[in-house]
Amino acid sequence: GRVRSYFQESSAGQAPKTDALLDEIHDLEYIVTRTEVEALILENNLIKKERPRFNIRLRDDKNFPYLKMTTAERFPRVVLVRRARLDGNAYFGPYVPASTARRTIQMVARHFKVATCYLEDMDGTRPRPCLLYQLNQCLGPCAGLVEDAEYAQAVQDARLFLEGRNRDLLKSLKDKMARAAAEERFEAAAHYRDLVKGLQTAHVKQRIASVGLEEEDYVAFHREGGLASVQIFQMRGGQVQARREFSFEGIREGDDEFLSTCLTRYYESVDYIPKTICVPVDPASKEVLEEWLSGRKGERVTVLAPRRGQRRRLLETAAKNAGISFEAMFRAPHTYGVEILEGLQEALGLDEPPHRIECFDISHIQGSDQVASMVAWEAGRPKRSDFRRFKIKTVEGSDDFAAMGEVIGRRYARQLQEGKDLPDLVLIDGGKGQLSSAVAVLETLGVGHLQVAAIAKREEEVFLDGRRDSVRLPHDSPILHLIQRIRDEAHRFAVTYHRRTRSKRLLSTELTTIEGVGPRRARLLLRRFGSVQGVREAPLESVAEAVGRGLAERIKTRLERGQSGSSVI
Repeated sequence: GRVRSYFQESSAGQAPKTDALLDEIHDLEYIVTRTEVEALILENNLIKKERPRFNIRLRDDKNFPYLKMTTAERFPRVVLVRRARLDGNAYFGPYVPASTARRTIQMVARHFKVATCYLEDMDGTRPRPCLLYQLNQCLGPCAGLVEDAEYAQAVQDARLFLEGRNRDLLKSLKDKMARAAAEERFEAAAHYRDLVKGLQTAHVKQRIASVGLEEEDYVAFHREGGLASVQIFQMRGGQVQARREFSFEGIREGDDEFLSTCLTRYYESVDYIPKTICVPVDPASKEVLEEWLSGRKGERVTVLAPRRGQRRRLLETAAKNAGISFEAMFRAPHTYGVEILEGLQEALGLDEPPHRIECFDISHIQGSDQVASMVAWEAGRPKRSDFRRFKIKTVEGSDDFAAMGEVIGRRYARQLQEGKDLPDLVLIDGGKGQLSSAVAVLETLGVGHLQVAAIAKREEEVFLDGRRDSVRLPHDSPILHLIQRIRDEAHRFAVTYHRRTRSKRLLSTELTTIEGVGPRRARLLLRRFGSVQGVREAPLESVAEAVGRGLAERIKTRLERGQSGSSVI
């Protein structure tokens, strides 16, 4: 039936895409299936495998993160992953935006103290736990600092939290609080009390009226020509638990057929299908689609196109979000597109395209005034609000390796402590030595899973953690150009800060050698006149207004004689 529909006489008025397809046909192969549902499944699998020109292409799924609870381990952990797999572990999500997943991990660590690190030898035999234990955000199972039963209870509570079963969780915690108080375990009772209070005030999920909306998906799209952005709101337990976002290009069919294809592509790839799916229009072959969905779920699935009421309002909200995503995906300028980031992933052998990159550089002259910079790139563009500068505090002389280790440690210890986002790729301006220093510090912090690369002085050579040979990129490679631009920006930012730090020290020293001018007055003069040269060239009256006539005359005399040596401008 799916093939025959293209050749029926009534097809004269069908979509331009179908007419174009018929004009291009030279030969025909077909596969016989027992039912239309089987045909739908087979068609979808072949489209994904063969990527034919006349079928719509999924442009970008962004791979929004999931949280994975490693339930198969003796001491389960909660970690961030990019894909859910059928591997016996528990997955939660996806989380949109990605920062929501990281905030949720932070809450799991702070409230339940379940391990959130990437250690694979979680067997209780490590000599000491990582930084999270010191921050009171982990029970320390890796070092045998907690009993199995106590840790299993924390994992159970964390799972209720991640599943959105807050009512069950709060009841369980209140029961434990009362039991601990009755047994005069007052410290434990206080812990449960604080945990209940924290969960009651935490706004992890957006609450939406739950009457009749316990288990539904809302699928809406914004389309212009052959381009479309799709939003899927996942309602679980009366709450919008997550949102998925997709973009499509190469669409030639009408809205109903596009929606049918979109639903097939999406629900073929997920582990869970709700009982009700709300859509803006009836999809093509709705009955066949419902039969296929019901077969995958194992019970009846209904596809609805509500015209009014709360369901319609939720669809309109999803559609509005789809419009915003469309603007960002297809109209906003992209310095480096998805293709370049995917190319960077392939070239460096990364797990995922590096959405966020943080790059570090050290700057000094013969070990003096040693500083460092960090620049951040997101979605191929600089995020200047996240740029950071560091003064090296613990390293004497020109030890670039130790300086890099200090900066990496300070940066990510603070990120962990504050529960902030970690990058997808850490880029180091340097060679194997700087790379080794950075990796060693990250492992000490318990985030050795972070992917780290170093760009050597020969700009086409990149060193990677765990790889013996460097990666050499062609001089005309856009991937190399992206790496170079990030590295150059980090270098520029570091050098600018170093020059400013050095100039302030030298300028301040030249002024403070004058009797009566201390650090405070030196700073006052530098702020007012910009530099020592500015003080030297300023009229005596102007300097006198700042520090008084007598001192002004002394300053002008000393500077004009040049007794303190040359100045740095």
